[in-house]
Amino acid sequence: MRRMLRVLGTLLVIGGIGMLAWAFTVWRWQDPVTAVYTHLEQRELSRGFDELMAGYVAPPAPQGEPVAVGDAAKAFRESLRTGDVVGRLEIPSIGVTAMIVEGTDDETLKRGPGRYSDLFLPGEGELVYVAGHRTTYSAPFSKIDHLRKGDLVVVEVPYGRFEYRITGHRIVREDELWVLESKGREVLALQACHPRFFATHRYIAYAEPVDAELRTAAGADDGDA
Repeated sequence: MRRMLRVLGTLLVIGGIGMLAWAFTVWRWQDPVTAVYTHLEQRELSRGFDELMAGYVAPPAPQGEPVAVGDAAKAFRESLRTGDVVGRLEIPSIGVTAMIVEGTDDETLKRGPGRYSDLFLPGEGELVYVAGHRTTYSAPFSKIDHLRKGDLVVVEVPYGRFEYRITGHRIVREDELWVLESKGREVLALQACHPRFFATHRYIAYAEPVDAELRTAAGADDGDA
């Protein structure tokens, strides 16, 4: 009996240490199990985006007129369905390179950062809103609170490449939906739950556009838009 109790006690200690190690891993980095799923999904999305880029054709424009970036953005937005790949997000200062997915429901966000479908795309002169996980499913926005004013954010979509610079952040309650209201000017908002491991609030980093290149066809661009 004593031997069994010693064995049981040892197993409990080992189990406790294992749970602490797991909790520390998730806190310090991310959940490694869900990260595998997202990694595979991101790889598939990346392939799909490459194919989309290779076959991109801009919407028709009046004869002799350049394609307007807003028209190209709207045409692409209206073609999107939940789960589709939208583009590539790069945030060098916090080591993020991720494919953006259309939609922000629970299942979609497991695949990567999601674009809020009721809003806009880069180049439309309105609010572009992207949400992402902070501790699970590759935790693309785990370091969102490390972003500082002036940090570069790049969004590449089939019709162009758009550069933004971080201007600031705010923390709001999870039910404060006014943050989804576009104010008639282009702003990129990156959102994650706050604090980490909780969903009571939202941490939103804001960025404003500084440069853009419009693509009119596969493998081509028209310079500054």
